[in-house]
This record gives sequence, structure tokens and C-alpha cells, in this order.
Amino acid sequence: MEAQEPITEPIINTAMEDKTTAIIAYITLIGFIIAIILHGQKKTALGAFHLRQMLGIVVVGFASYILVFIPILGWLAMAALGIISLIMWIMGLIAAVNGEMKPAPILGAKYQEWFKNAFN
Repeated sequence: MEAQEPITEPIINTAMEDKTTAIIAYITLIGFIIAIILHGQKKTALGAFHLRQMLGIVVVGFASYILVFIPILGWLAMAALGIISLIMWIMGLIAAVNGEMKPAPILGAKYQEWFKNAFN
């Protein structure tokens, strides 16, 4: 009796497709817009998670610019929020590259709660 060779089918790397939207979301504001369009064509949980994270980081970043009108104390607070936003952005990008749904430190869990209806 002859042994039959197993039928092998090409492996489609869906994990990479899922990560693409997540990674692009963190690359500039234009990248965020492109990621929204990509997510609209193929919705994934990973893409939605990182779009919500980046939306929160962008909102906090823009909100910190209001502090520029408060001399000294506002400037210091704006600088602190800028550094915190940068750290959250870097950690979010690393999580997206690794394919993890890991919230950004400090406000990441809140971003998921606040924007839970976005990008469904």
C-alpha cells in the first residue's frame, strides 16, 4: 500500500494583514486616516484596538496645545503631556508591530472605554 503525500495548501499570512492597519495607524496623521480607510475595507479586532488607542493619543496631544496660553505652568504641563504622549505612541507602535492588543500606559484602557463605539 502506497503512502499518500499530504495535501499542502499555501499559508496565507492573515496575522500580517491584521497588523498592517494597526501599524499604519501610528505613522503620522495621514497614516491614521489611511488606516481608517483600510479598516473600513477589512475590519479586524487588532486594527480597531490600535485605531482607538491612536485616536486617544491624538486627542490628548491636541488638547495639550490649549495649555500654551497659560504662561509657565501651562508650558510645563504641555511639555509633560507631550512627553507622555510620545511614550504612549512608542509603546503603542511596539504593541502593534508585535500584534498585541496592549493598552498604552496611563490612559490606554480609558481610550478603549471612551471610544468603544468607534471603528466597529
